[in-house]
Amino acid sequence: MFPLHFDVGGRTVEVSVTTLLNAGYAGRSQEDVAAHVAELAELGVPAPTRTPCLYPVAPYLAMQADVVPVQHGRTSGEAEWALVITEDDVLLTVACDHTDRELEVHGVAWSKQAGPDVLGRKAWRLADVEDHLDEIALTAWAGGEKIQDGTLADLLTPHYWLEELRARGLAQPGTVLISGTIPMTPDVDQFATTWRVDLTDPRTDDTITCTYAVEVMPEPVA
Repeated sequence: MFPLHFDVGGRTVEVSVTTLLNAGYAGRSQEDVAAHVAELAELGVPAPTRTPCLYPVAPYLAMQADVVPVQHGRTSGEAEWALVITEDDVLLTVACDHTDRELEVHGVAWSKQAGPDVLGRKAWRLADVEDHLDEIALTAWAGGEKIQDGTLADLLTPHYWLEELRARGLAQPGTVLISGTIPMTPDVDQFATTWRVDLTDPRTDDTITCTYAVEVMPEPVA
């Protein structure tokens, strides 16, 4: 298992991920949640029985990658933030949950296991931004076209999820939680060969970015 490394105010923080969790249907507004359910329904994904959802995935899927290999052309990312619990702190960074949309129609949990959670290489201390979290912007581009644009006010808060983690005994060093996403712009092609997600603090103009290329692997020899 490869550790993640974050630049936190010029200091490198290393984290070995032991637990990786993907939140789903985690909009603070139920209208936004319904819109996301409708987006997925267009792709044949059945609606969940409850919201929000929480999907455990293999810890090795948390990575800081420049290239994401995929098996076919129907995969895509999602703009998200991530909580990273360290030995002595809680960090906030950007993330992109890369998902196999063909597999998603058979099971959301399966599809999340089939692709990585790509995290940024920089992070903020949660304590340093918690007084204005709702102002922080979350934006994604697929193939250079803006596909998602919102703020952290659109999603359940980091503190909501920290309480959930504490209740489940998971608020431990090495736990990473990915936030769930915001609605996509209608009629935008999400099946792109490049993805970029930005987390921007308007008070400091500081931006945390994750960006990567998507490469389809050769056909299997079988």
